[in-house]
Amino acid sequence: MNLRTNFVLGALLLTSGVWSQTGLVPKQFLSLPLGQIGPSGWLSDQLAVQTNGLAGHEHEFYHYVSQTDWVGGNSFYSTLEEAGSYWFNAMVPNGVLANSSVLNQKTSAFLDYVLSHQDSTGWLGPEVNTTKPRYLWGRYPFMFGAIQMVEAHPELTDQVVNALHKFVALANTMLHNGQGQEDWTRVRWPDFIMVLQWLYDFHPNGKEDLLLDTMKQLKFTGAPWEDVFSTELFPKGATDNMRNPTGFVLTWHGVNMAEGLKALPATYRFTHNQSGGLSRIIGILPLMSLFALDLDRASEGWDLLFQYHGRPSGIFAADEYLAGLEAVRGTELCLVVETIGSYLYQVIGDPKYLDRVERIAYNALPATLTGDFWSRQYLQQQNQIAAQNMNPHSRNPFPNDGPYSNVFGLEPNYPCCTVNHPQGWPKFITNSFLTTPDQKSLVQAYLGPFSTRTTLANNNQVSVSVDTLYPFSDTLTTTITAAQAFTYHVRIPSWVSGGTISINGGAAQALSPNNGLQAVSAKAGTTKFVLNLPAKITTGTFQSRPHGSIAVQRGPLHYAFDIPRNSTVLARNAQESRAVDLQFEATAAWQYAIDPSTLKFINSPPQSGALPSPIFDSNLPPLSIEVTACPINWNIAGSTFAASPPQNPACVGAQKTIKLTPYGSTKLRIGEFPVFKST
Repeated sequence: MNLRTNFVLGALLLTSGVWSQTGLVPKQFLSLPLGQIGPSGWLSDQLAVQTNGLAGHEHEFYHYVSQTDWVGGNSFYSTLEEAGSYWFNAMVPNGVLANSSVLNQKTSAFLDYVLSHQDSTGWLGPEVNTTKPRYLWGRYPFMFGAIQMVEAHPELTDQVVNALHKFVALANTMLHNGQGQEDWTRVRWPDFIMVLQWLYDFHPNGKEDLLLDTMKQLKFTGAPWEDVFSTELFPKGATDNMRNPTGFVLTWHGVNMAEGLKALPATYRFTHNQSGGLSRIIGILPLMSLFALDLDRASEGWDLLFQYHGRPSGIFAADEYLAGLEAVRGTELCLVVETIGSYLYQVIGDPKYLDRVERIAYNALPATLTGDFWSRQYLQQQNQIAAQNMNPHSRNPFPNDGPYSNVFGLEPNYPCCTVNHPQGWPKFITNSFLTTPDQKSLVQAYLGPFSTRTTLANNNQVSVSVDTLYPFSDTLTTTITAAQAFTYHVRIPSWVSGGTISINGGAAQALSPNNGLQAVSAKAGTTKFVLNLPAKITTGTFQSRPHGSIAVQRGPLHYAFDIPRNSTVLARNAQESRAVDLQFEATAAWQYAIDPSTLKFINSPPQSGALPSPIFDSNLPPLSIEVTACPINWNIAGSTFAASPPQNPACVGAQKTIKLTPYGSTKLRIGEFPVFKST
């Protein structure tokens, strides 16, 4: 079905009464404005590490976002189509959460410059007064940043909202005329729909019909994510030699896939079609994109993605395109940060989305950056025995990426992740608390050291402080202060085994969560409760990997063997000496099989009560798992990466005990092991 047919049939359905409801379906949970949630404890330190690292300084020297020459329309502003837009989206919340006056001043100046240069047609971006083609998608991250600016600074509301409405009117005309779209715009339309829905929910300005029409135009002229996430069409392995049956090759691109996960929840809000039952009754596959705009398909697609491409670190594999389950295939840093957030949970309400995002934040995100956050990878691997410039004459495990892809540096392989990666921690923090639609109850979505201060319905002023080392501890102490009694909900992850809660010093009681949420009756005044959330070591279905190998998990953390390494500086930025490209090579054996029956959890809490800074580096987390292992023959494929884990390997040396540590603290690692039975 071509795009024009798709849109015409969609329009007919919308006018014939099949989708006769109007307006947007309310979300099940609502976000709090930027500035009302903050990190505390070790997580506050982690954000400080990011702010003091590459993220907080790249505007000073990095040529894609350097502010040294943007007043004249060069450099920083001229990259609004991607780099500047990404930077702004990340730095707005980073600056507010870290209370950085420098970053706050920079983002404020950037917003002022962009809005003041909006042309008379409504266009935003460096194409103003040029002959450059005008494509829509590069503005979307900028708009997310602008929305967050309004949340943190309500006095900016009229300026930002008026500019966005002016742009929407232009975009609507362009879409009706078949303009403003190229391949990337056609797959990344969910982000624009989220912006449109923010306007509809909070600042419609009497333009509800135009906003809804623009949403429908985007959906019916864009990639059919309903087809992409269907069981019939979803790729069940690495896509290297596959033809994309939807006709949209870029839907299998990893970052686009991460953004496409939001498509069905976003469109459900205006189609009101949850089950997609009509498409199954008709039984015509090409009509999926017309009828299956539903929550069922969103849930199924999520499960398919992680079943066939998922990683024990929480994320999925795509070294450009979906890459299957092999442990040496790569995961791009951009897709890690794009997947973090709670939008699917806000619309659908299934806690499985929160469980996985928490895994991603505490494992996959820190694993792909150096501990000081000055160098980052383009691609991370589950089994990563070297991070170096690969021999161009040897095999490369990444068929669509170059030999520099897993080096830790300023811009290895592609520069996008340099400017985009800083949104990860801020997005995780700002989605850690939500409210119910009536705004009478507060929901803690993610577990960790957070605090919030907000006003619920009926002017109920509430503050919450969570004191914890989680995920490096099983215990969380939460103190709630409220003007009026209300119900507080805290998410209990699916991996908790035998968890308890003690309220106001009372006896510990077994948890009784409903759909993943434990209700706590908070009284007027102060309520304090302690959660104990133990977990078992698992190597079960979630952790079962190809070739009979296993991965080790306990609670939210994935554990890996941290390969001792040396470090070589490959390059150093001329303007910023801390921005270096680093090559890591193993200095000890990594070829081990493990006996899963001998896994033993070790907790060595810090004597000072505080975690080291930065926490995500070798030998710094207080948790580990010991296991009996033996050396085996395990080949190297090419010159710098491990072959698939051997099945039923024979020991070639004496058994020994090795230590597994949290995956996020490792930079060279084995995360998927062959197994043997010890004697």
